Amino acid sequence: MALDYDLVIVNGIVVTDDAISEVDIAIKGEQIASLGPRGSFSNDIAGRTIDAEGGYITPGGIDAHVHLEEPQLFGKGSSADTFETGTRSAICGGTTTIIAFAPQQRTEDSLLSTLEATHKKAEGKCYTDYSFHLLVSNPSDRALAEFSILREKGISSLKIYMTYAALQLNDGQILDILLAAREHGITTLIHAENNDLILWMTAQLEKRKMLAPRYHATSHPAMAEIEATYRAICLSEFIDVPILLVHISSPAAAAHIRSAQSRGLPVYAETCPQYLFLTKADLDKPGFEGAKCVCSPPPRENEQDQEGIWQGLEDGTFTVLSSDHCPFIYDDSETGKKTCVTAEYPEGQFKYIPNGCPGVETRLPLAMSAERLEIKRFVEVTTTNAAKLYGLYPRKGTLSAGQSDADLVIWYPSGKLGTFALTNGMLHHNVDYTPYEGKTLTQWPRYTILRGSVMWDRDGEGLVGKAGQGSFLHRDKSSLKGPLSSEPWDIRGF
Repeated sequence: MALDYDLVIVNGIVVTDDAISEVDIAIKGEQIASLGPRGSFSNDIAGRTIDAEGGYITPGGIDAHVHLEEPQLFGKGSSADTFETGTRSAICGGTTTIIAFAPQQRTEDSLLSTLEATHKKAEGKCYTDYSFHLLVSNPSDRALAEFSILREKGISSLKIYMTYAALQLNDGQILDILLAAREHGITTLIHAENNDLILWMTAQLEKRKMLAPRYHATSHPAMAEIEATYRAICLSEFIDVPILLVHISSPAAAAHIRSAQSRGLPVYAETCPQYLFLTKADLDKPGFEGAKCVCSPPPRENEQDQEGIWQGLEDGTFTVLSSDHCPFIYDDSETGKKTCVTAEYPEGQFKYIPNGCPGVETRLPLAMSAERLEIKRFVEVTTTNAAKLYGLYPRKGTLSAGQSDADLVIWYPSGKLGTFALTNGMLHHNVDYTPYEGKTLTQWPRYTILRGSVMWDRDGEGLVGKAGQGSFLHRDKSSLKGPLSSEPWDIRGF
């Protein structure tokens, strides 16, 4: 007997960025085939039916800031998660699409070879669908000339840094990239921190023998982010090109972004859970423990700073909530956090601690359990806006019959799980800690579905999907607001 549908999900509350509805979902192949009132598909033949029991059903999460299998950038430190283990962790936490980085080395003058090498790392190994941002550290004439080819190959975003010795670009190089990005419809992600201020503060701390992990936060003061954020906005306004300012931690930096947005500029912003759930105090733990929370920018001073970031998520200042998953094994002196611990420096030296925290699996459960975001806004910042910004909408980021892949997260009915503490033992990354150990949760994905296939079944066997089920996504340009002028940039305008 022929099946009408492969999978039907009933009795759920379906949430997109603009609607909440009590409808059932029918899936055929890899797509959403139909949505209808409760009971619409009761007379149809389905391969499987899942009863959501009144729980929310949201589009699969999109995490567009994930570091996997990257070369050494911080001394001896190198990424703990491969594309296989990182996407395994993602799918178990409700994320069905990741966008990771393809990092160009300073010594390379091409981006295409970087893209090819990163494809080889990911192909056939991912549990989620995936794409890449090109990370540009050498904007040579050859690299800039390859932007059009990147677009042909389905890449519509890149990332640049205003800090870090191995990655930092000067303002002239940034302008070169922004101009080429404008011409080819590429979204530029910017890590905005003032490098000279960080180096100066680091030198001041070293003179005073203040080297423990807690001083990493002191060496990256909010002012470094505030100044660089404003400068990045000025450069993008000068070229009239969209930018996304990544992992914003400071409410004052967010205020610069909000001001730019109020003037109609296409300035977008991202924040991350570490700025909502951690503070500077988390780096100030006995011995070397604080290194677990060392990332850049660091968590800020106190709950007032956290509140400012939450407000930015609520009021639309922040376009996306990403994880900035950048994992290093803590108890590892070869490639992990403890590479800087020696007999002479038993608490390490903060400037040599590999920068980054794991978080791809905990992003959605933490945000959902916090119950701060209205549920449509939760969907908007965790999936829909990322799909729009990175050229994936409406295939990803929503639940539209005949248009959207069947990427879904089915959550538990409210109150069903009670409260429970997050532990690293629950997680599926290749890391020996979570910076959120002990945080109270009330939610976790019950099912994660990728293109119609159940990948995660928390009440059943847990991870039921296989590595390699994820596919590379060929992306178009952003569908969010672009340059204010449709005309080419003209130097005569100045």
